[in-house]
Order: sequence, then C-alpha cells, then structure tokens
Amino acid sequence: MLFNSVTYLIFLPLVFMLYWRARTQHGQNLILLFASMVFYGWWSVPFLMLMIGTCLFNYLFVRLMQTGEKCRLWLTCTLILNFGILGVFKYFNFFAENLSQLLHLFGMMADMPTLNIILPVGISFYTFQLSAYAIDCYRNPKMPLPSLLQFLTFITFFPQLVAGPIERADNLLRQMQQHRTFDELQATEGMRLLLWGLMKKMLVADNCAFQVDFVFEHYSDLNPSTLWLGALYFTFQIYGDFAGYSDMAVGSARLLGINITRNFDRPYFASSMRDFWHRWHITLMSWFRDYVYIPLGGNRKGEMRKRLNLSVVFLLSGLWHGANWTFVGWGLYHALVYRLPVRRMAFLVVMIGWVIFRAPDIASAAGYLSGMFHLQSIGMWECSRMPLLYISLLTLTEWWMHNAEHPFQWKTTGIWSSQVLRMFIYLVVFICTVIFGGEKTQFIYFQF
Repeated sequence: MLFNSVTYLIFLPLVFMLYWRARTQHGQNLILLFASMVFYGWWSVPFLMLMIGTCLFNYLFVRLMQTGEKCRLWLTCTLILNFGILGVFKYFNFFAENLSQLLHLFGMMADMPTLNIILPVGISFYTFQLSAYAIDCYRNPKMPLPSLLQFLTFITFFPQLVAGPIERADNLLRQMQQHRTFDELQATEGMRLLLWGLMKKMLVADNCAFQVDFVFEHYSDLNPSTLWLGALYFTFQIYGDFAGYSDMAVGSARLLGINITRNFDRPYFASSMRDFWHRWHITLMSWFRDYVYIPLGGNRKGEMRKRLNLSVVFLLSGLWHGANWTFVGWGLYHALVYRLPVRRMAFLVVMIGWVIFRAPDIASAAGYLSGMFHLQSIGMWECSRMPLLYISLLTLTEWWMHNAEHPFQWKTTGIWSSQVLRMFIYLVVFICTVIFGGEKTQFIYFQF
C-alpha cells in the first residue's frame, strides 16, 4: 500500500476514526496492530507471517534474557535469527554468485546454488528495529518488559514499518505503553506534513524518475551536460522520494497522536560531509553509531582505529542498501570522502556518490562518471529540463523556511491567521501536486 495511492487515502481516515473511538491504550494498540497487519499484508500475506513470526521469537528471547540467566546466549540467538533471515533473503544469491565467480578464477568449476525468492518489503528496517531493542534489553537488564501487544505494535507500526524511520524503544515503545489523547494541533501538523511529503514525492521525485531512467540507461550515448543533469535529477529523486516518504510517515503518526523521529534535516544544505551524514537518514546513521561504531571503539582508540571504524560503518551502510557491488562502492566512497575539508562543495561530492549508488553495476558507474568529466564534448542537454523547475521550488522553499520543520508552519498573525486562506492554499497545493505530479513510481527505499 503506497502513501501516494487512493487506497491509502481511504485506509488512513478509516484507521483514524476507529483509533480515536478506542477508550483505552489497549484498544488503541489493538486497532493499530490490526491496521498494520492489513497495511503490510496488502503486499504479501506470507511475508506478513514471516514478520510476525520473527517478532514472536524476538519477544520470547527477550523474555528469557530478562530472567538474568544466559543473557548473552539469548542475545546471540536473537541476532542470529534476525540477521540470518535478512541474510538469506537479501544476500544469499549475491554471495553465492560471487563465490562461484571467485572459484572460476582459480579454475574450479563450481556453480553455487541460488534461491528464487523475492525480498520482503521493509525487512532491513524492521530487522534493525528488532535487533536494537534486543541489544538495549541486554545492556539494561532492568528495562521493563512490555506486553506482547505493545511490543508487536511498536515493531509493526504501519507509518514507519516499510521505510523507516528506524525507531528505538525509548521513543516509540514508550508511547505504545501510554494512552494517547487527541490533540487538534498535532493532527493538523500531521496533515501538513502529509501534504509536504506528497509534494516531494509526486512533484520532485516522480517527475525526475523517468528522466533518470533514460539517462542512466543510455549514458554511453549522451554528452557530459546530460550526464550531469541526470546525476542532479537522481540526487533530488532519491531525496524527494525518501524524505517525502519520511514526512508522510511522521505526518501519519501525528494524526494518531504519536511522535516518530525526524529522518531528514535539509541534507543538501550541509556544509561538510560530516554535516551531511548528520542530516541524511538520521535514524540509520545513529543506529550504526550506537550499535557498531561505538562498540568497535569509536574514536577512543587512536586516529587509525577511528578511521577503520568509520570505514566499517560506511561499508555496512552500503551493504545495508542492497546486495550489489555498487552499494559497496558507494559505502567505501563515503568512507574516503567523509573527512575531506570540502565545505561548500559537499553537495557536489554527494551527487557524484549518487551516480555509483544508482548505476546497475560498477562498470556502468565508472563509465558514467568518466563521461561526466569528458569535457571536450559538453553539448546541450538531451533530456527534459522541466524537473529543474520543481527542484528549484523545493530548494528555494527549504532555504526560505530553514527554521521550520516544513513550509506550512504559518504565522498566527496578520493575513496568515485566516483559516479559510490557509485551507484554500492547501487545496491549491494538493490539486497542483496531483495535476503536475509525474507518473506514479514505487518508493525507492521499499527495495531495502
């Protein structure tokens, strides 16, 4: 079920009405759990069963951990289960194929078996959320154990289930253990965030998508100007797509009286690569910081160890995105450029990295980048320039409203105090988004 679909436009109001009729926290959680199962089961009922089964085993292992006996054993079982399932679905074929190629290099004709399976939507997100909770319980044995209903609602909460943000227990689970009361201001804010996210997705990402596909498919026949434009389009496609999803996720949650973590903070205005990674996919990078970088020693064991730890984090971040050498290359690229004193050139460095990320393979990435810098034949743009208008509007709006979470945070004085005027503006923006939005595409991060 896509956020930018008619189905979701019907689904969310129904959940909203049923949810706020519930009188107790237990009733609210029951409705949320049922709604989340419908939301995820809309894609695949078998994968819904896989997710629920994984959650039940995680809950059992955490309960055993809470007894205080063999805690390390139960944590190990939890992590093996979570990352084992993720590894089979996401990485088995990748490693099998590459092992076969490696053996062939040494003259050994061994074809490793592969699995004819598809990747469950959102598996990387809920795997990381489950694992973070298990590690937190191991680190803090006195952490109160929630009821099974509260735990399942925390993991399967539908706004952030399939593409994040990756939530922690101290934020989302804590809210699932409390009764929520309706707040009109919070609900209004949620509607504004939904509209802002929809604009990012439909006006920016979807309008860029077709041009990006064309340029990356025909890069070898296009001039450098077009390749630079294609790289720019993908830079904003992935931002509009993922940040748009995150805004809609936060907005949907606020309609239900729940606050989830902001996942983006105007990343393309970053002043350095370090600053960029404090603004992009915030919950993923904080996960790697807390559960990988710091346990490896962080910056406490000297400069060389610090650089090694950062390299491990970025390598894993690349692999997290998918089983392809382009993602590994993208991760290593960011490990190399992370500490460069690029300052105001951070955007350019990020854009070059996105070429590696988007390319189907390393050879294509190298060819595309080589073509971008073949300045002897710059030429004119060979694809549509219309997306530049939407990119410019997004950039100018984010720059103008840099102190606000989104552009629709009006002043309460003067002409903007008129509710009629604000509703008229919302309606016009929504109609323009529907009319001028590009052809509907799948959210990019659903594949992760």
